[in-house]
Amino acid sequence: MPEVNTQSITSVGIDIGTTTTQLVISRLTIENTASGTFVPRVEITDKEVIHRSKIYFTPLLDRDLINAVAVSKIVETEYLAAGLTPEKIDTGAVIITGETAKKENAKAIIDALAGYAGDFVVATAGANLEGIYAGKGSGAAVFSAQRHQVVVNIDVGGGTSNYAMFHEGKAVETTCLNVGGHLIEFEPRGDRITYISEPAKIALQASGQRLTVGERMTLPQLRPVIKTMAACVVEVLKTTVLSELTTKLLMTPTLRLEYPIRKVMISGGVADYVYALQGPDTMPEVTAFGDFGPLLGWELKDCLATAGFVLEKPNETVRATVIGTGTQSVNLSGSTIHLQEKTLPLRNVMVISPFSSIIPDSVHGIAEDIKQEMLRFQVNNSEGSVALAMKGPRTMSFANINMLAQGVLLGMEDYLSQNKPLILVIEADCGKVLGQCINANANANANANTNTNQPLEMVCIDQLEVEDCDYIDIGKPLMGGRVVPVVLKTLVFNR
Repeated sequence: MPEVNTQSITSVGIDIGTTTTQLVISRLTIENTASGTFVPRVEITDKEVIHRSKIYFTPLLDRDLINAVAVSKIVETEYLAAGLTPEKIDTGAVIITGETAKKENAKAIIDALAGYAGDFVVATAGANLEGIYAGKGSGAAVFSAQRHQVVVNIDVGGGTSNYAMFHEGKAVETTCLNVGGHLIEFEPRGDRITYISEPAKIALQASGQRLTVGERMTLPQLRPVIKTMAACVVEVLKTTVLSELTTKLLMTPTLRLEYPIRKVMISGGVADYVYALQGPDTMPEVTAFGDFGPLLGWELKDCLATAGFVLEKPNETVRATVIGTGTQSVNLSGSTIHLQEKTLPLRNVMVISPFSSIIPDSVHGIAEDIKQEMLRFQVNNSEGSVALAMKGPRTMSFANINMLAQGVLLGMEDYLSQNKPLILVIEADCGKVLGQCINANANANANANTNTNQPLEMVCIDQLEVEDCDYIDIGKPLMGGRVVPVVLKTLVFNR
């Protein structure tokens, strides 16, 4: 029988955010794009959203507990609306974002949803990962690649503003600010305050307001507070020397601003009000959803224009994060690989890409870039494995390959001290020789240090292109150990 070269798979992405919960179901076509005489290369060749859920308010039991049963009921309802059963879902992702990720039972959501997708990729998205998901889902990454321009996507939700700066399609900087449209809650279409979050209290104090739960608030009282928050969001784009208020509201290190910024996209729940033709004029318009999101959007639009930034409208606004989650593409590695078969298979390995362009020309420079990237993505060395992705050494000379090997070992020193496997994914065709150099340097280090616990476990595969925040599975070797199958769980509208 002829070999099947095309297959259709169904993927679900679920986003449980501070204010809203939603899901998207997509149909993806995967195809072997190599001709019959070449090693197979299976890629996503078509993608189609076949179901967009309604946008639900995230169900909570109280301020600190997500209603996991209600969340699973939402998913069940939307599966029925799409005419699908869990058995028909091939893969997917659920991410818990914003303030919701801080809830006490955020991890329990995965247990509640375990039966609704074949293979969830990640349970919670840290602030920086969430920003990248949103930027890829909004279209900012593709915009930067096609226009050859730097663009920053800011995903402004209920609790946080997540920034991702894209250059030539790659996320080069990220940060997160504790500013969102749901930090103060009101009676829907009313003026009575029902809740004030800690970040909102900081902003209220900075703007000279002293309000408490139960008080009524007028639009002239609220507007300066929201204008102050919007100014903080824009300030992060302009300078690294931040005001006291913005510094207090930052949740991660600020942008380094190594690239000049002119173009800005806004996604998230507040985005539609940024791009609206007219802002809210009354408190009932502002508090239509029980928060101040519409006013924050309008004030943010005004602050960006005053600061001279050009607003570009993204392809997706409120659904950017959910569209930026969960799919898979199956590839085969190159045939020049270095690995220990006992290490495999590996599942759900997060990819980080430490080198934005040219690899540094020193061992310590390489190591420092790796350490900074591990810090940026808040990698906990005691938890799951990560893979380092890179194009390859500066040149294919032995000196440069060996320098890269030494830099990788130094940069991953803390991670490797937990007896984790070193996983490298190289675009260049040099996996075997790089792996051998790393092995030789690791053995030399072990001989010099008798305190080393055990030999290095390593998987070094090549001829694969992956990006920050991709997740990969690496299977057992095929074809006499010459290649390994790699499942690339990337973002649906990334490529």
